[in-house]
Amino acid sequence: MNRVLFLIPTLDRSGSEKQLSLLAAGLPRNEFDVRVVCLTRGGSYEEELQRAGVPVDILQKRLKLDPIVLWRLRQVVAEFKPHIIHTWLTAANLYGRLVSCWMKIPVTIATERCVDRWKSTYHFPVDRWLSKKTDRLVVNSQGVAKFYRDHGVSGDRIQVIVNGIDPVKSQKYDRKRIREQIQLPADACVIGYVGRLAAQKRIRDLIWAADILKIVLPKVYLLIVGDGPQRHQLQQFARDCNILDRVKFLGHCDEVESLYSAMDVFWLGSEYEGMPNSVMEAMACGLPVVATNVSGVNELVIEGETGYLIPVGDRAEMAHKTFQLFENHVLAQQFGNSGRLRMEQFFSTQNMIDSHVSLYRELLGNHAEKSERIVQ
Repeated sequence: MNRVLFLIPTLDRSGSEKQLSLLAAGLPRNEFDVRVVCLTRGGSYEEELQRAGVPVDILQKRLKLDPIVLWRLRQVVAEFKPHIIHTWLTAANLYGRLVSCWMKIPVTIATERCVDRWKSTYHFPVDRWLSKKTDRLVVNSQGVAKFYRDHGVSGDRIQVIVNGIDPVKSQKYDRKRIREQIQLPADACVIGYVGRLAAQKRIRDLIWAADILKIVLPKVYLLIVGDGPQRHQLQQFARDCNILDRVKFLGHCDEVESLYSAMDVFWLGSEYEGMPNSVMEAMACGLPVVATNVSGVNELVIEGETGYLIPVGDRAEMAHKTFQLFENHVLAQQFGNSGRLRMEQFFSTQNMIDSHVSLYRELLGNHAEKSERIVQ
């Protein structure tokens, strides 16, 4: 039995955490014994993992560089004796790879999920140094792969495994009832955004575009689902634009699929991404998408087939393309159906899990061969 230890900062309800949870719960139990360790805290996905029989440890990191947590992680590794350490996101990639080198774990895999423009100049030398001690850097899009190649990580160590998503049965939700619950008129033109309320997502552009759109679509509404550091600023911005009555801040939603069923079009205005789960979820629910033409997003949305891609910050074009979809319901439905089919064919959860299983087998096989040569 091969033991796999996953390491991630938290299990908050976000994209990377969702993908880790799907993978950890879905690995074949006759081949892999799985354990998840969180550096800082648990979160929404902790209970789901435990229901799937996956143990979760919380190390309670309090400092940016916390030697106590490094020691706690070493103790967990010494007890579990993993054949593979698979780390997710920057902090976990650092702690996990240091301990893996320290404990001489057979296989070390790191995962990056986004074009991390926030990283400072000192991050990249560390990334390059750690990559030499990593069997594979897994990324979720060609855009993220290019970003790390451009910053000096060897392409031989990078592997793209795209995100996975389960089929969505949106028809199980009563669209009319859900619209009533969030106080939307039955004939409202509803646009949605799902995700963090952070600067990267450029949600002001969405509010501004909705303000433009209401001139020609008086019954337009924008649903903003999620939370984050910019929530109060964005609410004030909507108030200043005199459109707060048409922008509904709904906060976190555990059953977000129900809200997708209330939407007609999905928006994303990010200035950079990895491979956004929210766009995948919207497409799986049969929604046409209008989103910025950035790496990762343009690997999901096919221009003129499943939605429209626009330049970053072009609010007028976002409003214009969305108006076309509301004017042409047949086209909007075609885009939505094509998007759902694309998710089913190329981005299934099972494909994502199978790709990781193949990678684990390959790297474990390489390690076994290397060990045999050393013995001989």
